[in-house]
Amino acid sequence: MYTSTTLFAFISALAGINSVSGHAAFFHPSMWGFNVSDTTNAEYGYDNRPVAPMRDYTFKQWWFHNHLDKPPNPGDFFELPAGKPAKAEISCDKGGTSFFASSPGGDSHDRVDPDTPCPGSKTVAYHTLDFNDLTGCGLAITYKDDVNQVQPEDFTIFSVNQTCVWRKNTDFQVPERMPPCPAGGCICAFFWVPSGNAGRPENYMNGFRCNVTGATSDVPVAKPKVARRCGADPKAEKLQAVPGNCTYGAKQPFYWLQAERNNVFEGEHSPPVYNDLYNFSDGAQVDIFEDSYDSLPDPAPNAPVPVLRQANKSPNGETSGTGTTTPTSKASKSCRPRKLPSADGLRRRSFEDDDNLGLLQRTWIGGALIGMTRRSRTLDPAESRRLWDMW
Repeated sequence: MYTSTTLFAFISALAGINSVSGHAAFFHPSMWGFNVSDTTNAEYGYDNRPVAPMRDYTFKQWWFHNHLDKPPNPGDFFELPAGKPAKAEISCDKGGTSFFASSPGGDSHDRVDPDTPCPGSKTVAYHTLDFNDLTGCGLAITYKDDVNQVQPEDFTIFSVNQTCVWRKNTDFQVPERMPPCPAGGCICAFFWVPSGNAGRPENYMNGFRCNVTGATSDVPVAKPKVARRCGADPKAEKLQAVPGNCTYGAKQPFYWLQAERNNVFEGEHSPPVYNDLYNFSDGAQVDIFEDSYDSLPDPAPNAPVPVLRQANKSPNGETSGTGTTTPTSKASKSCRPRKLPSADGLRRRSFEDDDNLGLLQRTWIGGALIGMTRRSRTLDPAESRRLWDMW
């Protein structure tokens, strides 16, 4: 019988993957381990580059990728502009990023596709069969400025990109209501769990110093809880989501398949992922603040679904989460239902804009269509047309 490791080695050989181009990491000078580059690092006794996957590790080995003794230089921060996208670079090779000057191999950008996350490699190099196999990535934050005081339970996922890892340059929308960081800045981390269809199940984590800019709110982020599997799951023959069973509000990242300190215990073939399956919406996580809900019932299949507090729309359309409780906001004239647009129109406008009463989101087909519009926004016209032709 072939093991998952043997199968991945076989697939990798067919795809022409080498030790430099496989896997993926968040790269920025603000990260711990930014200059760890030796695949056989004598200090660790194993490949501990930022791109190396982690599984069955002790807490010391997986926490911050065991790079706590390799901190960023003072003053290096990854900026999180409140209400705007934070632009990250995710790659299999530091040489393929804008920071190639400090890469041992120098500039390795793909001249044909300069925005590919893995220069010269097929998608299996970053653990995906194709666009439909993507599971999403998350950015998490803690408002502690001393990394030695940070614990896994302190991190809150504040932004998700459901089509990650797919492009090197990846946007993570920052909630508009993110409060300012302390004087020493905040501590953030990148998290990714691939689908497991193109390689064995694994975890990825890269920690970095961050700072919220342009903050206009001082409402703290709520204490995060563990996300629950509650979305539609056709692979498990669960065609309907169970909204009452979801975790709402601030949620922790997934710590999975390690030797210590796991917070989720799904099996190898049911990886926890950063998308609707665990109630991680695409984009800014706008309900993570202490005043986002008046109350949060315990999740259960028949539990009531909590309602965000009355939301005043900001200029960019994000909910602010202030006011009294109400299930819907007043629809504007510009967002009334209209004739289904052309394929070009779908790239500019989503079904969510026309779904003032939330009717689409209450049905399986509606939820699927909304998910398709979200993914098609990031595609070029040809890929977008292919995605919609599936329906």
